[in-house]
Amino acid sequence: MLLALAFMLYPQMSRDFLPAFHEETAVVTTGAAPGPSLAEMELISKSVEDQIRQVPEVQHIGRRIGRAERSDHVVPVNNVEFDIDFKKNTSDRSTREVLEDIRTRVRTVPGTFSVISGPLSHRISHLLSGVSSPVAVKIFGPDLHTITSIGEQVQNVAKSIPGLEDAKLDTQAQIPQLRIELDRERALAHGVSPGELNSELSTLLGGTVIAQLRENQRTIDLAVRLSQDWRGDAETIRNLPIHTKTGDHIPLKLVADVREASGPSAVYRDNTQRRYVVAIKPTERDAGALVTTLQQKVTQEITLPEGVFISYEGDFQAQQAAAKRIALLFISVIAIILLLLWSYFRSLILACQVLLNLPLALMGSLALTWLLVGNISIATLVGFIAVGGVAARNGIMMISHYLHLMKHEGEGFTYAMIERGTLERFVPVTMTALSAGIALIPFVLSTGQPGKEIISPIAICIVGGLVTSTLLDFAVTPAVFRLFGKRAALRSLALNAPASH
Repeated sequence: MLLALAFMLYPQMSRDFLPAFHEETAVVTTGAAPGPSLAEMELISKSVEDQIRQVPEVQHIGRRIGRAERSDHVVPVNNVEFDIDFKKNTSDRSTREVLEDIRTRVRTVPGTFSVISGPLSHRISHLLSGVSSPVAVKIFGPDLHTITSIGEQVQNVAKSIPGLEDAKLDTQAQIPQLRIELDRERALAHGVSPGELNSELSTLLGGTVIAQLRENQRTIDLAVRLSQDWRGDAETIRNLPIHTKTGDHIPLKLVADVREASGPSAVYRDNTQRRYVVAIKPTERDAGALVTTLQQKVTQEITLPEGVFISYEGDFQAQQAAAKRIALLFISVIAIILLLLWSYFRSLILACQVLLNLPLALMGSLALTWLLVGNISIATLVGFIAVGGVAARNGIMMISHYLHLMKHEGEGFTYAMIERGTLERFVPVTMTALSAGIALIPFVLSTGQPGKEIISPIAICIVGGLVTSTLLDFAVTPAVFRLFGKRAALRSLALNAPASH
């Protein structure tokens, strides 16, 4: 009954990849429409910063606009990141309330979209999905207009789900372009090859590095290209002299069409496939359940054209993958432990009786996790595995002592022998649990403190499991051994099992 009640607590807890980080600083990532100049983005970021500074708990703000292309975290100029440091112990409001205040204020800046997170969670999200949001819905397809339209539909569906209202589209826009399209027949007639023409235009308009200049520790690329007067006017580009194989020079307009057009500001690809992203910052825990709801609604309401597919990535995906991996490893370890216990007791029944201590530990871990954390994460799963080993060891100590009494001290398989063996193992088992549990109490009490987000759930799982496994072990193990262990115990003694020595 206790085990059933404990398992009823599991659906009531959210499931995440990592516990919520209680960081003392925050990162606000703000995106504007593509194509602004650095001066214009400076004005936009100043407006956002003014809104953030109105929050009384904010002490310092640092900001950076864009990031270099050679950085491991490339950000375009239309993105700005604010690093916020808060005052210490000067407010009655919680961190959650302060962040919600900041979120409300930055939303008032028109033409921008902001995501608020901690530095660690911001970095982890970007590493997991390439997007600085916990959930990234990626639409893949050959046509940019099609996947952009589907992305807008996914955004509308996400905003209809409570907890997924902060859904942001890729910051793309149509920008003016000058397109040079080669006419192959005319180029062939004038003796111009497409490859050579592309190379020549690339040098004239984009520039080519031909050498490097070194000054002490500085290295400066020396490039050659046309002046701005020649590169900035469409009519001038049409009349650019182009080399031919005969050595003559002809204007570019004789072999190519030069026209003004518009195109996307950026085209992103994953695994060589064009993609469009809807970045989502869940406002509620249990991102996995929210994304599952989103997947169901997207499947029902959106029809995908041929060649287009959707991938859901982010923290929840890493959590599911890690949970499956841990479950597979846990099953493998249980199988190995069962084999080792069988070799120790020479009895599969006694080995299974030892493993009965695992659910005894699990119920305490679930109960204390539900009470103090309310969330299942990778740290919690690690705690489940750790406490399972301690609980199994207690069962080994008790059953092996029963066999020792029967073999070396003349006890028979009686109620008195089981009672004696249980009482004689009471102190060692209790002291083992107390020594491990007391050492973890400081981490249990540090729940919610910065820097303890990983170790605290692990400690809570272990302490909760130690309490129930230790207390119930003195009732369950003797009772199960008395009911089902007689034949197995006698067979183990007959085979001179190592457990009886």
